[in-house]
Amino acid sequence: MRTVLCDTLGTELPIAGFTPSEHVAAALSRAGGLGVLGCVRFNDAEELDKVLGWMDANTDGKPYGVDIVMPAKVPAEGKQVDLDKLIPEEHKAFVERTLAELGVPELPEGTEERAGVLGWLHSVARSHVEVALEHRIALIANALGSPPPDVIGQAHEHGVPVAALAGTAEHAARHVAGGVDIVVAQGYEAGGHTGEIASMVLLPEVVDAVGDRVPVLAAGGIGSGRQVAAALALGAAGAWTGSVWLATREYLETMPESEAMQQALLAATSADTVRTRIYTGKPARLLKTRWTEAWARPDAPEPLPMPLQNLLVSGAHNRIHAAADPSVVSMPAGQVIGGLHEVRAVADVVAELRTGFDAAVGRLSTIRDTTG
Repeated sequence: MRTVLCDTLGTELPIAGFTPSEHVAAALSRAGGLGVLGCVRFNDAEELDKVLGWMDANTDGKPYGVDIVMPAKVPAEGKQVDLDKLIPEEHKAFVERTLAELGVPELPEGTEERAGVLGWLHSVARSHVEVALEHRIALIANALGSPPPDVIGQAHEHGVPVAALAGTAEHAARHVAGGVDIVVAQGYEAGGHTGEIASMVLLPEVVDAVGDRVPVLAAGGIGSGRQVAAALALGAAGAWTGSVWLATREYLETMPESEAMQQALLAATSADTVRTRIYTGKPARLLKTRWTEAWARPDAPEPLPMPLQNLLVSGAHNRIHAAADPSVVSMPAGQVIGGLHEVRAVADVVAELRTGFDAAVGRLSTIRDTTG
């Protein structure tokens, strides 16, 4: 399963895995892939620095990467208190009313409440880049496309390649023209921020557009070895995975409160996700629950733009996670969750990716041209 991506990143396998869990990311890197730690949950640069120090010490010298959320254009931000003032009272009232209707209690007394995810802000994302470059990262990926040119230059000065997610071939071409080293072609079925085109159509278009210049990773609908094989058959140099790592034991090591989320994922089918702007203000695919259904009602307000929507719902997310009710979970997840049936160790997932890939390639080798 070795491709040019392995040479670029220094990995054994052409598989990258995005995760907000440092335990999952480290385990994937140790198993031969590239664990990519999502930084958006870190509002404090010192907290991120501490976690990346842990990654340095727990990846057996293997490479790992980080994922940031940074728009190419610098938005006007202001202070958080000013941003709060931009959130309409009707939106705040809807959130409180909905939480009451869903039976989500207030946080237990003494529980530390995480502030709104300031990682969606440009200034915080830049601090993530600066901290990450002080560690031995092998990749910086940007979930919102190309980072600003000076950030790309900063990464290149440290010898770190930059990856950017693309939802169209046009996006991919702009990324490469701007200096991006790896394009992640993310299809419609993927979890989190995603575009309008499904992976089977998108991936060949992106490969045709930029594949002779930079490696292209396939993202969206990849959770098994045969899906990795399909991605490589379509021209990808590797796979970018995400939702499959939510149902791992290591995920609970980072976030013990996520057991309810895992229960919800294991009970879900591939039809139990929804693409909506209620999580961040930009279209993102989430697990379908009573929370997402409430936002789809006629009386629900329109989601606010990024980062206001995330600031609006951050307190609600704290309460939802603490409530541990699988029917109300708020979590990005792709359609591949229909193939998740048990909580496994990261090493076991990687083992299946290997064996499933080999089996798929073996089946293809038995196919003969009978037209002649």
